[in-house]
Amino acid sequence: MDATGFAGGDVAWILTASALVLMMTVPGLALFYGGMVRRTNVLSTLMQSLGAAALVTLTWVIAGYSFAFAGDGALFGGFDRLFLSGLTLDSDADGIPESAFILFQLTFAIITVAIIAGAAAERLRFSAWMIFVPVWLLVVYAPIAHWVWGGGFLDEAGVLDFAGGAVVHINSGVAGLVLALKLGPRRGWPQEGAPPHNLVLTVIGAGLLWVGWFGFNGGSALEANALAAHAALVTQIAAASAALAWAGLEWVFRGKPSVLGAASGAVAGLVGITPAAGYVEPYAAFIIGVATAAAAYFAVTGLKRALKYDDSLDAFGLHGVGGFAGAVLTGVFAATAIGGASGGVEGNWLAVWTQTWGALAAAAWCAIATFSILWVLERFMTLRVDAEDEVTGLDIALHGESA
Repeated sequence: MDATGFAGGDVAWILTASALVLMMTVPGLALFYGGMVRRTNVLSTLMQSLGAAALVTLTWVIAGYSFAFAGDGALFGGFDRLFLSGLTLDSDADGIPESAFILFQLTFAIITVAIIAGAAAERLRFSAWMIFVPVWLLVVYAPIAHWVWGGGFLDEAGVLDFAGGAVVHINSGVAGLVLALKLGPRRGWPQEGAPPHNLVLTVIGAGLLWVGWFGFNGGSALEANALAAHAALVTQIAAASAALAWAGLEWVFRGKPSVLGAASGAVAGLVGITPAAGYVEPYAAFIIGVATAAAAYFAVTGLKRALKYDDSLDAFGLHGVGGFAGAVLTGVFAATAIGGASGGVEGNWLAVWTQTWGALAAAAWCAIATFSILWVLERFMTLRVDAEDEVTGLDIALHGESA
């Protein structure tokens, strides 16, 4: 214990987990996305992640944290902690210094926002993105974080979301879908779809995401304890099984397993296990990984083409569909021995219903609010780049640089 009464090991673990989750965005997600776009758009894609990391930080400090975690209202946190008012060295949040809790939750907010950009890659104005980010954080992310983690109505209803299936992945995936629909498809899509320009960057990014996810899920125990270790173990199992499942599906349906497919499968499995990591047995992690990979695979390869929405880098397919599958499967496999309030496989199928309607509630608010934000922004500015800039590439057009 230090002078303020906090366990040093717990504090060290949460600070480490915070660094790991921040690494998931910059450079992890930035490289994962950057490798999949055209060479002339790689810097603009990286800049969306970098810009989100900076802007979300300031927005979180000013009001986001207060909206999410101040007070215990059913729908909204409150205004008591604006600018982190009242924060001291001995402020406590779930047994750790509140400053560590604020930082940890901040890194979750950063990656949630950054994921959205993947759906609009290669056609969204950077100026529009930088205005969208803080508004979306305050109107969509912070309230849903409060609903699930801050004592809101989903928390009270018993919705299980250990590390962000609804708060992070359903939220970002649905927002990405709305943004993609609002912008319209890239020029020439799908007839002239551009292949990834550098899959080496994408695999490096996927690897950083995979490593960082141990902080994402393990850190959500908020202690350096057995639950954190268990969450890390099932995270690895789900990611590995999902990578193999996606590659296997490609082998069956396309004749060859691709590097991009294996990397995407790993991310899908990580998404699927996120809400369940603190509640399920290792065997369930394997099933969740395979099932989530299958759901995301068919969303990316079939649903997107059938419904003709251009989700550029599959933010909705991986995170929206994967997050929803993981949320529902958490209800199926949650084990009371680990911490699930009620386990579907142990006879209480009401847990599956609770998980389902909780995920749908988050998705509904996200869709309505995101559309409303974009509708208002359109009244004052242009969201999409000019046709000429889209053809020549956004790196030079928006940032005056080339990779």
